[in-house]
This record gives sequence, C-alpha cells and structure tokens, in this order.
Amino acid sequence: MFHYLRRSPGFYKRLWKLSLPVILQNLITYSLGLIDTFMVSQLGNEEMAAVSSANVPVFLLISIVFGVQSGLGILVSQYWGKGDLKSINRAMGVACFIGTGITVVLALVMALFPVQVMDLLSNRHDLSLLGAPYLQVIGFSYVFNMLSSIYASAQRSVERPNFGMLLFGFSTLLNTGLNYLLIFGHGGLPALGVRGAAVATLLARMSECLICLVCAVRSKVIPLDLGCFLRPGGEMAGRFLKYASPVVLNETVWGLGTSMQTVILGYTANSVEMLAANAVTGNLNRLFLVVCFGLGAATAVMVGKAIGEGQSRETVMSLSQTLLWFAFAVGAAVGLTALLLVPLLFVPVIFPMFKLSGESAAIATALAVMGFLSIPLHAYAISAVTGVLRAGGDVGWATVLDLAPQWLVCLPLTALTALLLKTGCWPIAAAIQTECVVKMPLCIWRIGGGKWIHDVTRGRGA
Repeated sequence: MFHYLRRSPGFYKRLWKLSLPVILQNLITYSLGLIDTFMVSQLGNEEMAAVSSANVPVFLLISIVFGVQSGLGILVSQYWGKGDLKSINRAMGVACFIGTGITVVLALVMALFPVQVMDLLSNRHDLSLLGAPYLQVIGFSYVFNMLSSIYASAQRSVERPNFGMLLFGFSTLLNTGLNYLLIFGHGGLPALGVRGAAVATLLARMSECLICLVCAVRSKVIPLDLGCFLRPGGEMAGRFLKYASPVVLNETVWGLGTSMQTVILGYTANSVEMLAANAVTGNLNRLFLVVCFGLGAATAVMVGKAIGEGQSRETVMSLSQTLLWFAFAVGAAVGLTALLLVPLLFVPVIFPMFKLSGESAAIATALAVMGFLSIPLHAYAISAVTGVLRAGGDVGWATVLDLAPQWLVCLPLTALTALLLKTGCWPIAAAIQTECVVKMPLCIWRIGGGKWIHDVTRGRGA
C-alpha cells in the first residue's frame, strides 16, 4: 500500500486541486439536506419521518441524475484528453435528452399518485398523507437539477471543478433561505410546512439551471455548438449507450437498493423512530463521505485523461493504485474523526437539536457508529467503482461490483434482522454496512488483475 503513495512532486497538489471543489460542492449539497431535515424536524418526528419516506423515490431520482452525469464524465474526460470539443457537445446533448426524459416521467408519476407511492414506502398511512404534498412538488426540481448537473459534470471533466462548487453553493444558500420563508411562513409568506421545503428546492433548482444556460452560451472552454448539441447523431447516441447506459442503470438500481433500505425501516414496528433516526444519521454520514466522493471524482478525471492521452498500461495501473490507497487512507482519518465526535457532539448536542430522544436517539447512535466505522471501506470502493473502473471503460464489472454486494448481501441481511428476527438497532445498523465490507475486497480483486487496463488501452476506450 505505502509504496504506491510515493509520487512525483506536484501530484497530490493536482489531486487536491481537482478534489477540493467537488468536496466543497458535495458538502454544500449535503449540508442542505441536513438543514432541510433540521427545519422539518422542528415540525415534529412524524413530519420528519414522512419526509424521510417521501425522499425514497427522490433518492432514486438523485441516483439517476448521478448516473447520467457520471456516464457523461467517462466520455467527456476522454474527449478532453483528445481535444475533441465537438464530441463533448454531442455527448452533452445525448445526456440531456435521455436524462430529462427519465426524470420528467418519474416526476409526473410522483405528482399524479403521491399518496399511492407513499403507501408503498411504510406501514403508516398517516405518514403517507403528511408526505404526499412534498412528493407532488419535489420530483420536478430534479428535472432542472438533471440539466445543471450534466453541465457541471462536463465542466468538472474538463478540469474546471470550481464551476459546480460555485453553482451548487449559490443554490444551497437560496434553498436554505426559501426553506426558512416557506416552511414556517416568515416574511409575510404562507406557512406551507413540508410542501414549503419542496417548493423551495424547486425554485432553487430552476435558478441553478438558468445560470448554467447563461454560462453555456458564454463559455470559451467548452464553446456551445448548438448543431452538435441538438443533433448529436446516432453514432454518439450509440457511444453513450455503450459506455454510459451501464453507469445509469448501475446508479438507478443502486439507488433503488438504497431506497429499499429505507422502506425496510419503514415497515418495522417502531418505524417512526427508525425513519427519524435514519434521516438524521444518513445526512451526517453523507457529510463525512464528501471527501471520498471528491477523491472518486478526481480519480475518474485523472484516469480517464491518462487513457485518452494513450499512456501505457503500467502507468495507468500505477496511477490507479495510488489513487485508491490514498482514498482509503483519507477515509480512515475521516472515519476516526467522525467516531470521536459521536460521544462529544452528536449524542449530547446534535441529536437533541433534531428532537431525537430515547429510542430514536439510541437508534441514531447505532446507525452513526456503524456508518462511520465503514467510511474507509466506502472510500476505497467509491474511487474503485466510480473512478478507476468506469473511467477505464470497465463499466460492466463496475456495475456487478456495485450491485451484487448490495442486493445479494446487504438487503437480505437488513430485512432479516429488521423484519424477521426483529433484533435490536445494532445488528440492523451492522447489516446495512455489509455492502462495503463485501465490495472492497471484490474491487481489489478486479483491479489487481489488470485485465480492464489491458482492454481499454487496446482501443476499448471512447
């Protein structure tokens, strides 16, 4: 492990230069989720549980958005290495047509059948009635988020990660202010409760999409070629489907699996306490994982560019191992820090702020501890799947390694402990984290063999 970490001067400076804006962007985005949860928690535990259930299909939408932008990043990073700007515009056009088409359909389903969708997510019809107004509105925000995320992904893949950080930083501040006004009815506006949180998100996403449109028209780094963008052609559509569709499918099915975990918690005997605790700890865990996601995004750019430049198999292999073990080391430091904060900050301060007490606080503690212990494993797996394997064109194996541990190990164990055996919160929390325990060694096995590098450096790249 340690010998891989020795690199030439300037390597880690470049890595952090690519990672930090993405880290800050995700930190801002996930902070919004925590702020949303905090504001809704002031309405009561049942309202927080209702929004947590409503966010199950929303998380599926988020996963689709991430899948489309990740798939686009595979193509754009390699075209950027080749200096092919027309192909970048064509790839963006295909991503926009496919991404918006999927999100519009799902948003309409949530808007037209909100109570019916909510009834599938928990055993409490009263939560369905509370969450339905939120679900009716929130889906449409991700139509606009899809467009802005696609453009931010393209900017990141051409080594301009600051754009996404600034864009989503602005929208998060706007969303937070609108939450304050619309949830509680300040500034002479009506108090819309949980619906207000959704309306605030929709307005913020529309604003960030408008900013992207203006920047795309004025950009000199990726000049907007409307001919290529609006008529990307069948060849580019075929390339996107070949390299990006497995990523989109991967993220969609993975998002569905993650959503199923919340559904399982929603069918427990103490579902309100489970969902409320999961809403808080899920957002806290994502705040600490932002470093891992940033390193994964930087890994995708660096590996994809190295392949696009035609560097040798040995060079790409060495680069990949360095990035993976560095992510693991950083994840270990982040996880240790988070664990130390559990008794010092989260239990005595944060949980009471979110109205978690008694059983819900005990559940939150178990979920937090097991989640933080798993951060180093998540860090390695994120960089391996979303960075090395996808950027290297090995999207098929990336999909298998991402989904098999979740669907064949994690979900069955979570359902077994939560619904059949009805164990305490600690076994349930441990079962949720078995995904990364299985995934990391599988990633080491696949990448260590090196076949994926042999394939892509012989012409399987985009």
